[in-house]
Amino acid sequence: MNSIKYILSITFLSFAFQLQSQVREIHKLKYDWKFHKGDVVNAYATNFDDSKWETVTVPHDWAIYGPFDKEVDKQVVAISQNGEKIATEKTGRTGALPYIGTGWYRTDFTLTEFTKDKKALIVFDGAMSEPEVFINGKKVGEWKYGYAYFYFDITDYLKGNNSNTLAVKLTNKGLSSRWYPGAGLYRNVRIVLKNKASIDQWGTFITTPKITKDVAQVNIKTNVSGSNLRLVTEIFDAEGQKLNSNETQTLFGNSFEQNIAVSNPNLWSPETPYLYTAISKLYTDSKLVDEISTKFGIRQIQFDPEHGFRLNGKVTKFKGVCLHHDLGPLGTAVNKSALRRQMTVLKDLGCNAIRSSHNMPSIEQLELADEMGFLFLAESFDEWAKPKVENGYNRYFEDYAEKDVVNLVRATRNHPSIVMWSSGNEVPDQWGNEGVKRAKWLQEIFHREDPTRPVTVGMDQVKAVMESGFGALMDVPGLNYRVNLYEEAYEKFPQGFILGSETASTVSSRGIYKFPAEKASMKTYSDFQSSSYDLEYCSWSNLPEDDFVLQDDKPWVIGEFVWTGFDYLGEPTPYDEAWPSRSSYFGMIDLAGIPKDRYYLYRSRWNTKDNTLHMLPHWNWEGREGETTPVFVYTNYDSAELFLNGKSLGVQKKNNESKQSRYRLMWMDVKYEPGTLKVVALDDNGQPVAEEEIRTAGNPYKIVLDSDVQTLKADGENLAFVTVSVVDKNGIPCPTANNQLDFKVKGKGSFRAACNGDATSLELFHKPTMKLFSGKLVVIVQSSEEAGNIELTVSSKNLKSAKMTLNSEEK
Repeated sequence: MNSIKYILSITFLSFAFQLQSQVREIHKLKYDWKFHKGDVVNAYATNFDDSKWETVTVPHDWAIYGPFDKEVDKQVVAISQNGEKIATEKTGRTGALPYIGTGWYRTDFTLTEFTKDKKALIVFDGAMSEPEVFINGKKVGEWKYGYAYFYFDITDYLKGNNSNTLAVKLTNKGLSSRWYPGAGLYRNVRIVLKNKASIDQWGTFITTPKITKDVAQVNIKTNVSGSNLRLVTEIFDAEGQKLNSNETQTLFGNSFEQNIAVSNPNLWSPETPYLYTAISKLYTDSKLVDEISTKFGIRQIQFDPEHGFRLNGKVTKFKGVCLHHDLGPLGTAVNKSALRRQMTVLKDLGCNAIRSSHNMPSIEQLELADEMGFLFLAESFDEWAKPKVENGYNRYFEDYAEKDVVNLVRATRNHPSIVMWSSGNEVPDQWGNEGVKRAKWLQEIFHREDPTRPVTVGMDQVKAVMESGFGALMDVPGLNYRVNLYEEAYEKFPQGFILGSETASTVSSRGIYKFPAEKASMKTYSDFQSSSYDLEYCSWSNLPEDDFVLQDDKPWVIGEFVWTGFDYLGEPTPYDEAWPSRSSYFGMIDLAGIPKDRYYLYRSRWNTKDNTLHMLPHWNWEGREGETTPVFVYTNYDSAELFLNGKSLGVQKKNNESKQSRYRLMWMDVKYEPGTLKVVALDDNGQPVAEEEIRTAGNPYKIVLDSDVQTLKADGENLAFVTVSVVDKNGIPCPTANNQLDFKVKGKGSFRAACNGDATSLELFHKPTMKLFSGKLVVIVQSSEEAGNIELTVSSKNLKSAKMTLNSEEK
């Protein structure tokens, strides 16, 4: 991994263990948890009375239920990574939600198949934070990092096949995060029961050293425990047809190595995310003692100065977004259908890559990336040894960094979606020799555990890393912003390419437009919103077109990860010195999951399969009659003609007069008058090919519902995201409506949450009432474990109500 060129041919697991026989049991500990916020003496004891505690399901985020309170995370601080020198009062930095403090979780479980020949593990995909784990009143172990994968062997702590008590203590300190971290058992907890002779936890690593059009060599290394072992591995295609198998009894230490040929391989890519299945069976003599089933993909990645990044031999640019781990109104409690909805919206955008910023991704997100086709940059830390926040990861770095990296890699290295690791983001350690040493040390751990992928760091101190050698040693030099330094970095770094590991940080509020429409840095307004003319940015950042020019004109720029795909809780820049403001403005998509205008600017570039024609602003401007109201069009077409009430306002064509005019069509001198605004896109011959209209709406009249799905799985977890809007008597959407709505769900489901995307709203997500913001909000409906119909009713005073029936089917 020390050369500039990487040629990597990898096949990866999706880490989807499925029971094939009774030799291995996996128990997801979901129901019947008891939870208490606050520290309690002896809460780990088996005979402790938790009957008055709250009953919850896991995954669970205790803080998302609020209330919002500026005192929760009020800080007097200068944010150094934003270039601040003077400390000022900041609010909403971590979402103004009550994540700070101690929480206890307790549950009982029984392993009826447990015997003295069995081994039991408890596996955590993450626990926020500083988890201490107790079984039957005895402490099994502890971890620190809230985003880390970890597990403990609990075999010696169990009461045979009798009932066992599990208790988990979690502690979140103030000044421990720069965004909303969530709180609690926010990812899944599992008990793995297997034979002592078995495949180790995260013990399989699959690569494909050679791939041709005709055949792929699948290399499988499997770590095991036990003696007199024999391993049989079978490979199946996506239709379940057996393709090939291998049997071996030759152990190298505690590891088997197998090579299996797959003829005419279907290669994994974002366009064709083809997944195979490997079934591994472990025998002692003739007795089956363990079995796992895993999905994997076959693909080749290459990084080199001549081509940049290639996937399966094809030059590919990263059209990526950064995502924080919260799911908006659901908080951080992982939910696969919520993640699927996010990623479906990103697919329509034309996005092909995701960066898990600035933390370790969930298994569920990686499984979906494998299945749906996303390249993945898996990040690890926001801090190393030098702090950004007083109680951040810097407290654990020396003792835990290697363990956390090892667990991250082993738990996730077999996902075909992951093409890069990131060992850090904007770490203060970029300055000085010690930081260079830490960067090298971490990169070597990644290489040791996974010699197949390169490592990057999101670097914002570009001058410093050019001088110190920090940037030169990274496999992939990732620059956060600093577009003015790309050329110099390219000349000084030896790798021959640059990745925009974090770009843009443009800010906007969905459906909000400010006049005059002009470029501005750190612009604020009395309503604490940002303009959706997409011309406002932060002191350290830039507009989208600054990155577009580099992506398009510099072949050595291998892509970008835009900050951010979705809005997230916390970091309400440029309003972190104002209240109320408790979530970000950076997203192309708001906190409710509704696209902003900026989404369509990126879509016009990234989505090469579908046409984009999007016009802004809305056309309800009572009181602005005769005033200049610029009109922007985001489209993949090069030119278009604009009409207002049937009168042509001229043709605009993309040009190189400015960065904005190269990528946007802009009519800057339109005078507002109510009526119909229409844009007609023109082909290269000047002929009309598509059109879009916006009409001035009358008073709000009735509610309209639109669900992302019509059918749910009756599993108690599946979600429907219902977009709620209001139209006038003629069916025209009302873009400024702010009516208070009420929600009621009947049948085989329940109301889960609501969100309107307004960063200043202090309404609680889990209450069945909320105001519209810019004419829209989203209601989330959750299935029960019973099949049947689910009825959602949305009502409001003086509006015609709406009903929708969803169907929930047996899983």
